[in-house]
Amino acid sequence: MNVVVSIGGSILVPELDSEQVNGYARAIESIAEDHDVSVVVGGGKTARDYIDVARNLDANDSACDYLGIDVTRINARLLISALDDAYPEPPTSYREAEDALADDKVPVMGGMAPGQTTDAVAAVFSEYTDADLLVYATSVDGVYTSDPSEDSDAEKRSRLTPEELVQIVMQTQMDAGTNSVVDALAAKIIERSRMHTIVLDGSDPADITRAVVDGGHSGTEIVGDEAEQQATLDHAER
Repeated sequence: MNVVVSIGGSILVPELDSEQVNGYARAIESIAEDHDVSVVVGGGKTARDYIDVARNLDANDSACDYLGIDVTRINARLLISALDDAYPEPPTSYREAEDALADDKVPVMGGMAPGQTTDAVAAVFSEYTDADLLVYATSVDGVYTSDPSEDSDAEKRSRLTPEELVQIVMQTQMDAGTNSVVDALAAKIIERSRMHTIVLDGSDPADITRAVVDGGHSGTEIVGDEAEQQATLDHAER
């Protein structure tokens, strides 16, 4: 099975801690024992802090995006340092990441281009490599109908169609540094590719491994209709 795992910077490096990063490395290596796995790493609070300061200095959104990309690649380098079979550099293109995967290396990507979050990077690379499963490991335990921190009536959804996901997140702003479970561009890519996707709380790295290896999780699963679900299962079993 070909799996893409997106790890939010807020859970990989809430603070600089080698044991924290090492835990995610062991989870990725456990998945890689039986599956092809690629990783995308976010920028987290550090990226948002840099972007906030840059905005106060009148930097435009593209300049802020580049700052965020730099931070994601620094976080990617930390994870690469903890992995035994990782590609030695964060790939700067999808083709480079695909080549690394073909050489039995684990590509660990950060951001790729202005205007594109690491959510979108993970979705694009999943589509590009015809992945069987895309996992978003975040600090939130799934997709809610609205922001649960602001809306007491927000409901967590255990299962969504791609169209329902788009409806929920379509209002997400695409400004640099936006912090959401899955952004609007990523949702649209998931919709067009019909990508089997799981959004879960990845604060415990073992939960990422369990979701991929055993299919067990308490997050939100994004799947199409029954025919698409069966096709996904058939593809994964090949």
